[in-house]
Amino acid sequence: MAASTAKGTRGLGKRSAKAEHGTSVDTAFQQIRDLIVHGRMAPGTWIVEGDLCDHLNMSRTPVRGALYLLQREGYVLEYKNGSKSRMVVAPLTKEDASELYPIIGRIEGLAGRRAAALAQDERKALAARLKDINEKLDKIARDRSLGGPNIFDLDHEFHRLVVTAGSGPRLTALHRAIEPQTERYWRLYASSIINELHVSVKEHEEIIAAVIEGDADRLERALYTNWENGCARLAHVIEIFGERGSW
Repeated sequence: MAASTAKGTRGLGKRSAKAEHGTSVDTAFQQIRDLIVHGRMAPGTWIVEGDLCDHLNMSRTPVRGALYLLQREGYVLEYKNGSKSRMVVAPLTKEDASELYPIIGRIEGLAGRRAAALAQDERKALAARLKDINEKLDKIARDRSLGGPNIFDLDHEFHRLVVTAGSGPRLTALHRAIEPQTERYWRLYASSIINELHVSVKEHEEIIAAVIEGDADRLERALYTNWENGCARLAHVIEIFGERGSW
């Protein structure tokens, strides 16, 4: 096991504020998922249920229910050894990313088709906001500087604007379910793709052009391509720096 995973959930640090009596499974799910997505529970970390309950100031019932849901969505894996079983935070792997990225690419592509059908004034306003974000990413790419705005936050906002503009309640729910899983990869690896950031900026320009034109096919294709190529860039970075949490 990687050295970073040996501590398990004992390394979480400061406790959360005291939870209300009867904490729901949903609340526990959200809080544990945030710990995983933001790297507070590192990939490959053994999950000690009691320590997690202490950290969150929650009883075992909602935490256990949340871990079941997190396992179902792929954030947590269960390893069985005879009659015993243990849960770990899911590792970040090329195989996992190759499944996640096409899924979110398709979801955003569908949202893009709806965004392309917006009125011209709405599309122009959306394109202006997207262009502003993309110019900031372009500056980072040209300066090769990680100071100032965060690559992840800017890219996240770029895609969020398109999804918000084009998603109904069902697409929104689907996107919210899958996006945090891709966010784990972006938060950990985003700064490592700075040498390829200019390529993503060009792909964003194609997305913006399709928004302005109102071309649903072009916009869907551009969004999917950005995620597809992003997956390839990520795979290259993982090959260099290694998968996190695998052993």
